[in-house]
Amino acid sequence: MNKSLFVLLFILSLLVAACNSSAKLVANQPSAVSSPKRTDAPATESLTKVPAAAPANSNIILATTTSTQDSGLLDVLVPLFEAETGYTVQTVAVGTGQALRMGEEGNADVLLVHAPKSEEAFMQAGFGKDRAPVMHNDFIIVGTESDPVQIKGTASAIDALKMIYHSGSLFISRGDDSGTHKKELDIWVKAELDPKGQAWYLESGQGMGATLTIASEKDAYTITDRGTFLAQQNNLDLVIILEGDPPLQNPYHVITVNPHKWPNINYDGALAFYKFMTTPEIQNVIAEFGVKEYGQPLFFPDAQ
Repeated sequence: MNKSLFVLLFILSLLVAACNSSAKLVANQPSAVSSPKRTDAPATESLTKVPAAAPANSNIILATTTSTQDSGLLDVLVPLFEAETGYTVQTVAVGTGQALRMGEEGNADVLLVHAPKSEEAFMQAGFGKDRAPVMHNDFIIVGTESDPVQIKGTASAIDALKMIYHSGSLFISRGDDSGTHKKELDIWVKAELDPKGQAWYLESGQGMGATLTIASEKDAYTITDRGTFLAQQNNLDLVIILEGDPPLQNPYHVITVNPHKWPNINYDGALAFYKFMTTPEIQNVIAEFGVKEYGQPLFFPDAQ
């Protein structure tokens, strides 16, 4: 064999042997990918709440009042309900009268409303299946700091509306068949007065937040639920003029629409929301809502 060829083959054999040795060394080293986890690392899965699986029929329609929306309460409760149950809530915030009509027509699965007399009629007519108290706050009369009619110090809402009526001072009514509007009309009836058609009596036809804004812009009086007023008072030139009259208490109930009237409604979802709203945990959330920001709760829990 040619000497130079022999030398070349010898060198190549040495190189192959070296490569094989290196490969074995690498193969025997612990892999960075498969290295064991640190035993002191927190278990991420234990810190993350697993969302509830979505039910087969996962969408429910909640017809409720503008006060639960404008106060910000639903912004807290609905995400909690969705995370806990897997349901998705479509919220329709309207006046209580319109919410009840949605239930009567089978266009909602569950209601959260605040007009007890109308709710009782709804149940007696068979449109509702389950009804339970959830919470309450109260109605108040608000107006400008100057209080042109000098209502402050008056204890009776009836007397306050009488003073407004005879003074002709501007008053903004919701005029939308909401629970607040129903309460206002009830007070006018008890005062034996009818403001309809009076130049100083204006109907906004809108929700509570918008009505408060109009009253503020026009330096007028209006009746509002306390929760919405407290939530929006920083944007209003209005103060509380009258509060604490017992007839101004404002109770809220949750009602499931009767599936025997409307078989296509999502009764399972409605019942889940009904039960959720009356649990001790959610009643505590309601009791604490607003305390940190406003120094007082916007609603008081009522479920037994």
